[in-house]
Amino acid sequence: MPTPPTTEEVLDALDPEQREVALALDGPVCVLAGAGTGKTRAITHRIAYGVLSGKLKTQHVLPVTFSNRAAREMGGRLRDLGVGGVRARTFHAAALAQLRYFWPKVVGGEMPRIEASKAPQVGAALSRHRVSSDVALVRDVAAEIEWAKVSQIAPDDYQRRVAAIGRTPSPGLTVAEVARVYASYEEIKRERRLIDFEDCLLLMVGMLEERPDVTVQVRDQYRNFVVDEYQDVSPLQQRLLDLWLGDRSSICVVGDAAQTIYSFAGATPQFLLGFTQRFPDATVARLVRDYRSTPQVVTLANGVVRRSTGSTSAAALTLVAQQPPGPEPTFKACPDEPAEGAAVAAKVASLLAEGLRASEIAVLFRINAQSETYEQALSEIGVPYVLRGGERFFERPEVRQAVILMRGAARAAQGSPLDVDDVKAVLASAGWSAAPPSGSGAARDRWESLSALVGLAEDQAAARPKATLAELVTELEERAAAQHAPTVEGVTLATLHAAKGLEWDAVLLAGLVEGTLPLVHATTPEEIEEERRLLYVGITRARRHLHLSWATARTPGAQATRRPSRFLDGLRPADTANAAGARSERRGGRAAKGAPKVVRCRGCGRTLVSGPQVKRGRCEDCPPSYDEALFARLKEWRLERARQDSVPAYVVFTDATLEAIADRRPGTSSALALVPGVGAAKLEKYGPAVLELLADGASPES
Repeated sequence: MPTPPTTEEVLDALDPEQREVALALDGPVCVLAGAGTGKTRAITHRIAYGVLSGKLKTQHVLPVTFSNRAAREMGGRLRDLGVGGVRARTFHAAALAQLRYFWPKVVGGEMPRIEASKAPQVGAALSRHRVSSDVALVRDVAAEIEWAKVSQIAPDDYQRRVAAIGRTPSPGLTVAEVARVYASYEEIKRERRLIDFEDCLLLMVGMLEERPDVTVQVRDQYRNFVVDEYQDVSPLQQRLLDLWLGDRSSICVVGDAAQTIYSFAGATPQFLLGFTQRFPDATVARLVRDYRSTPQVVTLANGVVRRSTGSTSAAALTLVAQQPPGPEPTFKACPDEPAEGAAVAAKVASLLAEGLRASEIAVLFRINAQSETYEQALSEIGVPYVLRGGERFFERPEVRQAVILMRGAARAAQGSPLDVDDVKAVLASAGWSAAPPSGSGAARDRWESLSALVGLAEDQAAARPKATLAELVTELEERAAAQHAPTVEGVTLATLHAAKGLEWDAVLLAGLVEGTLPLVHATTPEEIEEERRLLYVGITRARRHLHLSWATARTPGAQATRRPSRFLDGLRPADTANAAGARSERRGGRAAKGAPKVVRCRGCGRTLVSGPQVKRGRCEDCPPSYDEALFARLKEWRLERARQDSVPAYVVFTDATLEAIADRRPGTSSALALVPGVGAAKLEKYGPAVLELLADGASPES
């Protein structure tokens, strides 16, 4: 076991401002910490210094944060500093541990089971009121109930409180309906002896308020509190924290008002902003030395913050970069979304060619539905990716259902020309509508995904006027097959919310247009400012490379009516402001001309960016596992069949599917159907010819 550091070594590892935090062990402390300024280092070294110096007792310190990942990271750092006896917890984990300890004494009997998901109970509550529900509505109602509970709003007070603040309920339900479903949800939990995660906080609050003996015991156990990400605390969490603390002031809070992005879930920066009013004698430390990003990235981030307004602007910090200079952030206006996808993919390919690892690159966007453009663009040039915090576009339930419905419609259409209105009619049965649902949430996400399919249909109709609905379905299936390849090392695709707390060497912020950032339904000044803070969070995820882009039209050839996000005004170079007429770099799904061709080795999965091995698709030391001669015959057959059908070769079968066929050599239709990329339609259309080729060893007639 390594020797714990001395108190001098703990302090020597800190900059002057971090050292001030570590030495402030008495009284209330408020640490305003900007992005990348080492807040976790400061507070873990503060705890370590306090314990190693004898001023704090390990068992009396309770660090709390907001995610299991953050708690694990904090715990690991404390162990490295020799104070592993201090356990970092989330608010919910800390409350649950106390609840389990005191339940037998206070309540007696077996504690109710904690339900990890609200969905079954919410679904049952909706059924009780004869409300037809789908997955999106259940998720939205569950989120609304969670917001109400952390905001300390009971079912019988829900209507009044929501009306007072002008909050929009879940799409498809009135405020009164949500209140009734909320009440039924609580009844069902009681009937089934269940509690949810918010109940852990509420029940512990109740015990502390009603049982002085419990309060005395808890306060005797925990005497020093450290609260990370304090800008995200909810009213319920603050109430629990107040009860833990009592009339003492042994608390250190750490936060950044400029990173408040979860108000929709009940978080509020007001407790951070009002800390010195509650504790006038508090020590206030400001961490502004940014150790993460280059001066160029920091300058842009500061520019976003300087333009903020509202309650959080007064607490905004101006970061001071500590890293060596790097490249200037790049701004790119693209004529349409496919062109933007190609530009993003080309930039990624360029970064890979420079030697960056794929896992050190991220493409960030505002909403989940935007991911398809970048999934497709990266797939086309063979760059692996990982979608963080959500499902890949073609794996989303609403998209899978929509493709199935369109496949059935295509069979009924029997080769009729593609009519976008017909596609819209099919998707309407899956929940699409011409007008989006109000507000945000799962219902809005579902609508955005279906709207993206409408957009793909419009693209197909514009690019190929003689295309059929069946060909559109084939195109979607091919995209799905290309984008579903498993990967470990890949470029991260994520929403701005999912990127919070993470960082990469290179960040590409895409889709930065009005109506998306800020979202069209963000209308109040505070909602607009939260959207601005999302851009700030996205920019500060980048260590060195930063690329920002937007499309002035959605589809190729459409009128350029979109304008870049208002948050970029005054920040982007003047020469990008009038770039709406820039020549498209991609048409009809083709990769940008001149973009580096990047592929993944089919043997070991390594990313290849140059040389003959790219064309070969394999590293020099990775021989193919399939029959190369058979693969060549399959490609010859595919080329001839594609010419006959007047479609691109990949529409018949992709190279990856042909490789799998050459490797497995299926002898029956059922075996061929098990090959990835061979669906029912392709099996029926191409199966006999492929099986004949495999059986005879010669190219059959198409």
